[in-house]
Amino acid sequence: MKAGERDKYVDWLRALSLIVVVVWHWAFTILQWKPHGPEATSPLGFTSGLWILTWLLQVLPLFFYVGGHVHLLSWQRAKESGVGIGAFVLRRMRALALPALFLCGVWIIIGAVVTSTFHVDWMWRVVVLVLSPLWFLAVYLMLIALLPVALWLHRRYDVLALIWLAGAALVVDVVRFRYGIEGVGWFNMIIVWGLAHQAGFFYDRVVALPRRYDFALLWTGLFALIGLVYSGIYPGSMVGVPGDKWSNMAPPTFVIVALLLFQIGLVEVLRPAMERVLARPRWGRANDFINRYSLPLFLFHTTGMAISLGLSWWLFGTLGDKIPPDLKWWLERPIAIIGPLICTAPVIYLFGRRTPVRRTRDTEVGGSISSGHG
Repeated sequence: MKAGERDKYVDWLRALSLIVVVVWHWAFTILQWKPHGPEATSPLGFTSGLWILTWLLQVLPLFFYVGGHVHLLSWQRAKESGVGIGAFVLRRMRALALPALFLCGVWIIIGAVVTSTFHVDWMWRVVVLVLSPLWFLAVYLMLIALLPVALWLHRRYDVLALIWLAGAALVVDVVRFRYGIEGVGWFNMIIVWGLAHQAGFFYDRVVALPRRYDFALLWTGLFALIGLVYSGIYPGSMVGVPGDKWSNMAPPTFVIVALLLFQIGLVEVLRPAMERVLARPRWGRANDFINRYSLPLFLFHTTGMAISLGLSWWLFGTLGDKIPPDLKWWLERPIAIIGPLICTAPVIYLFGRRTPVRRTRDTEVGGSISSGHG
């Protein structure tokens, strides 16, 4: 890649990580209707061995890693333009927070109106289910707020900062699991995701490493995952599963650090092939398109899903899924995304354009807030 040229692979990884989350929610959410309202669960709790797919499909470590790289590039360009770190952080937070707050506000109003008009208390459960996937944006905003600290650590201590963060995450798990102090685990919400974000500052160095180091990262992460999971301490799934003693994600455990290493190694191993694909004009246009809409799609995908489920109930009287999922449910997974996609598209058209859009080289996370590199 030439100096100053946009890294199309970064754009691809960033958009792909958001789209994987969207498709996972649409296709693999099992919705049950209980007396207190709707309740979501996962097929992972009913299908033996399916959790191994989460080692590839739980892509939030990759998202935070790429985000760290993008923020470092963005800050370097802003600094060259004379922008201070405070102004830079506020601009970044505002660009991400405004559309998320807009969505939350709309759903809170809907919840209040429906509850007061029709006296249905379960409406607030609908609001929580629709807005709950936005939790990681709150963490991302916190990491942006802590960017001055992260940049100082990177400048002063370089790779030692990663070692210390990994060690801190491990110590938190020891205190949590060895001594039963469950609450301390929530420190890893910042430590583990902060580590993934901090690792993104080393993106260019990782790319420059010889190929054997890419495989070394992949195998190190994979062996660490196997060792940690089969130690009996940690669940195998990288997402929460009904019936597990705890989740590797809420709050994140040290296993996510191993997953981060594995995914960094994997995307670097795949880089040469993917860069050849993305260099083709047709794929390049597709990459630009999904980057334009990946964040609006993520923001509004549960809204579209709620509309789709509501229409399905109104037109066909179907409400809730069968537990455990049967063969018919599995065969329907490829088409399960069609209804939510059709219902999400007009929401993006109506409201996605109201979010801050700056198609410049200095952009944010993805979609309407990020169309370019950093």
